[in-house]
Amino acid sequence: MKLRLAALATVIMLSACRHAGDITAENGGGIYAIRSACPILGIPAATGDITLFDPAGSTDSRAIDVSAAITDIQSSCADAGNDVASTATFTIVALRRDAGPARQVVLPYFDVAMQGGQDIVAKRVGQAVLSFPAGGLHASTRVQATIRVNRAAATLPQNVREIITRPRKAGEAEAAQDPLADPTVRSAVAKATFEHLIGFQLTQDQLRYNATR
Repeated sequence: MKLRLAALATVIMLSACRHAGDITAENGGGIYAIRSACPILGIPAATGDITLFDPAGSTDSRAIDVSAAITDIQSSCADAGNDVASTATFTIVALRRDAGPARQVVLPYFDVAMQGGQDIVAKRVGQAVLSFPAGGLHASTRVQATIRVNRAAATLPQNVREIITRPRKAGEAEAAQDPLADPTVRSAVAKATFEHLIGFQLTQDQLRYNATR
């Protein structure tokens, strides 16, 4: 599974009074963005849904037994001592083929803290239990998953912050240079960027099915 870090925007800040999205006419229309120590919440490609087949091993559409998807994702972030706690709350909705007797289906999901877009620093696999009522085709459950990230690790070094936030004026040569073009700055920003990733814990066959269907 290949995961890519979302593109990082250059941060240009000239005053502590500025807010995200502000545009400054006095400096040629600079746009302000605010970087947070909170992890970026997301679902890796091809892991947001799962399909169970009966008989197992078949991938024929007529053999689909249960299909489920992750939806309604919400995120919260709070201080936790020296850490930042990121909590993802999401709903798993499922549909079964036959409206038979009451049935429970257990689906595994993962909860990952990723650093720099490629290094998994923590992972937990949980179990989501969905209960189909007798005669019912639909089931859902609400799930909560939390990771902790060290605040110091998610904070840019002072020298890097100074490079990124240095005032730049339109017309100056430096204004046309992207600070992230500097490998040292780019590496520091990536290292201080964390993602909170959730998805179904799929087998290789299930991943292949999601990627190719």
